[in-house]
Formats: sequence, structure tokens, C-alpha cells
Amino acid sequence: MAKVLVVTSGKGGVGKTTSTAALGAALAKSGKKVVLVDFDVGLRNLDLVMGAERRVVFDLVNVIQGDAKLPQALIKDKRLDNLSLLPASQTRDKDALTSEGVAQVIKELREKFDWVVCDSPAGIERGAQLAMYHADHAVIVTNPEVSSVRDSDRIIGLLDSTTEKAKAGQKVEKHLLLTRYDPSRAARGEMMSVDDVLEILSVPLIGIVPESQEVLKASNVGAPVTIAEPESAPSRAYFDAARRLSGEKVEIAVPTEKKGFFDWLFKRGAA
Repeated sequence: MAKVLVVTSGKGGVGKTTSTAALGAALAKSGKKVVLVDFDVGLRNLDLVMGAERRVVFDLVNVIQGDAKLPQALIKDKRLDNLSLLPASQTRDKDALTSEGVAQVIKELREKFDWVVCDSPAGIERGAQLAMYHADHAVIVTNPEVSSVRDSDRIIGLLDSTTEKAKAGQKVEKHLLLTRYDPSRAARGEMMSVDDVLEILSVPLIGIVPESQEVLKASNVGAPVTIAEPESAPSRAYFDAARRLSGEKVEIAVPTEKKGFFDWLFKRGAA
């Protein structure tokens, strides 16, 4: 039976969809059978990040409303045989999702895959709550900025109170993914430190993804960074995070500021 993972955030623009794709691909590369489910009805960006936008015929809403069977809507990734995508509708709104329909889709996906990774809309409205309702695990994506951290705290509250597990007196296993971390800005006090974020949210850290152009480049060519740039620093962070999700003990390293030759020369001369 599959584990259901929701990738969520309180604030938009923190890298949630790119993280969904990167983590899903990393889990698939480890040999797991993975499906990515886009719950962002009306916007539908996950298929773009996965490079599958021209292959969408049926979507999540079609399956829920009985217009298509689940196998008709699933898109198998061209690069990894054990990675699939269930896209969102771009022409409907989130009211097209029903609790019963989502429950049935999740039930069917649990029987077919090892990991069901749900890309939640940002915020706390209906689509986000449906995306997290059946979760066993949650990755809360946040940037080291006050507004992002504050909104993530709200999401943690919802995970602890409104999910299926919460109603059964159980806990969704929560993990914090810190994205767009810039060690030089953190050193100058222009963004929150890792310790400050952890102190506020009190959720186990699963990874720190450094600010990098590789993530944007990968998204622009329609590939998760863990496929397009597997040796890059962001990819290594996502691969390690996927290993931690699978239960491995992997030490987390905080990215440090890179020093160029002229920085070294100046400091050496000033010493």
C-alpha cells in the first residue's frame, strides 16, 4: 500500500511545484513506483515542470466526474518508467473536486504505486485541504522569510487538525523543506537563519535547497532538476531529502557561502 505525501505551503512562489517534481523523480530514481498528482485545479503547472503539457488528454477532474478512467488520465514519464503524472484541469475551478471523488482516486492510486505525491495549491482553501486530507506524510515548503514561515505555521495547524489522520487521533508525519536558501544573504542577516526557522516551526528538517539557477533552467526545459541537473547542489539536496523520506539517516549540511579567488586574495592580504 502506497504512502501518500502532500507537498504544501502557505505562501505561493516558494518552490512547491518544482519540489514536488524533484522529490518525485528522486524517489522514482531510487526504484520506487511514484505518481505525482496535481491538485492545483485552474492553474495546472506540474505538467509544465514535468514536460508533459502536450500529452494531457484527461485530468483529475475528468476522473472524479466519471468522464475518464484513472488509467486513461495517467501520463507515464518519458524518462523514468516508474514515474507517472495525474494532471489537474486548467479549465475548471477547485469546486469541481469532491471529497468522495478525491477519496476514490487516492484509494485507487494507493493500490498501484509506492508513493502518491500530491502537489497542493498554496494557501488554505478547499483544494489545499483536499490535497492534504489523506496524507500520511507532509513536506512543508518554506523560504527563510518571515511571511513564508508564518504562513507555513498555519499549514502545520491544518495538518494537525483537519486531516483524516487527525480525525482518527493520529498525526501526519511532517517534514520541513527550506528552499531558496542563500548563505551569503543569511550571513548578512537579509533572510532568516535555519535555526530561526526551526525554532518557530518546530518541524523536523528534511532538506535545505540552495538558491540556484539550475532549478529555473530545469523547469524551463520541462524536467525536474533531479533529472536535468542530477549533480547540481539543489539536486543533491532533493536526493538526500528523498532518502530521508524513505527512512534513511542522512546528515543535513547547511549550504555555506562560496568564496572566490579574489575574496580569498583580499582576505589573505588584509590578514
